[in-house]
Amino acid sequence: MAMARKSAASALAGAGKRMMSAKSGWWTHVEPAPRDPILGVTENFLKDSHPSKMNVGVGAYRNNEGKPVVLECVRKAEAKIAGSDLMEYLPMGGNVKFNDLSVQLAYGENAECLESKRVASIQALSGTGACRLLAEFQKRFQPDSQILIPVPTWANHHNIWKDAHVKAQTYRYYDPKTKGLDFSGLVEDIKNAPSGSFVLLHACAHNPTGVDPTAEQWREISAVMKKKEHFAFFDMAYQGFASGDCEKDAQAIRIFMEDGHQIGCAQSFAKNMGLYGQRIGCLSIITDDQTQAATVKTQLQLICRPMYSNPPVHGALIVQTILSNPELKQLWLQEVKGMADRIISMRHALRENLEKAGSQLSWQHITNQIGMFCYSGMTPEQVDRLTNEYHVYMTRNGRISMAGVTTKNVEYLANAIHEVTK
Repeated sequence: MAMARKSAASALAGAGKRMMSAKSGWWTHVEPAPRDPILGVTENFLKDSHPSKMNVGVGAYRNNEGKPVVLECVRKAEAKIAGSDLMEYLPMGGNVKFNDLSVQLAYGENAECLESKRVASIQALSGTGACRLLAEFQKRFQPDSQILIPVPTWANHHNIWKDAHVKAQTYRYYDPKTKGLDFSGLVEDIKNAPSGSFVLLHACAHNPTGVDPTAEQWREISAVMKKKEHFAFFDMAYQGFASGDCEKDAQAIRIFMEDGHQIGCAQSFAKNMGLYGQRIGCLSIITDDQTQAATVKTQLQLICRPMYSNPPVHGALIVQTILSNPELKQLWLQEVKGMADRIISMRHALRENLEKAGSQLSWQHITNQIGMFCYSGMTPEQVDRLTNEYHVYMTRNGRISMAGVTTKNVEYLANAIHEVTK
């Protein structure tokens, strides 16, 4: 009997050792993920001790001192909501008042789709979350459709639809030769795509190029997509931040609505209200009628449930307070225009300093482009030289965040760019 107990104990101990061995080896096959190209720029910048170093890779607004900014309208909104009951769960669809105000900003306060209540809208985890929800919704309810993504685009767009297992194709957008829009290529690719495709469009301030279609070009794009029965999905991360005019920055959406499209829209308040860390955005989808909108919203909420269940409270309440208060909304419109104007002025200053430095290249595209980013046209090798020799940090595709350019460093940046592009 004693021998039997000893054998059993030995067997248990052996099994335990094998289990420990298995557990210790469960993750040995996991390899490091590739570094994010944008976040990696900031990491390298922080390690650099050079006094003249510059970070023009980060996609966040900075003032003329190179410092982060909290808008005055945000501070005043926070003061108004201080002491509010902010701890309870929001519904899965988020703050209803916030959603209503967001879609009014996107489509217009008196838009027919709002009056007929055929917009399904939910609060999302900024623009990224809104895109991810739409991608999952597309996979579930249009499983045979594909997404057309512009070349180039914000790199995370590819990750979002890939993780939703949606088939993706690309369409031409940027022309490196002209440093402008490849309009004929864009139209041709959209015409040749299978009917009923989803098409990802940047509503304004295209990231990373800063190249936007004109109003006339948007009308032609709309007409082509209408004929092909494509679904337009607008990623609108910069409303107001591009031109300083919220109505102008929404013109593409308004054109598509006038043409009778049923569109989707991802909104973010990270850039235009400086609420980067609050992760506050909205996803909206235009439907046939009020009943269908309610149905679509239930399915969007069902997608949210296993992802994160409920969105955060504070950021939505800040936006709601600003957009619902006439005084704060007017202050916000002034402040967002101030941010846009500073970036536009830095575009002109960079171009002027490049020309002053004696560059024989054309830098007209710097002032033709719009929004936070300038697609400089520099090669990866030239960008490497900028970093290694002049301590200027940016992504290797030559994208310059104009928010990182100030009156103090613009001449240094221009001279460095001139040296590497001779």
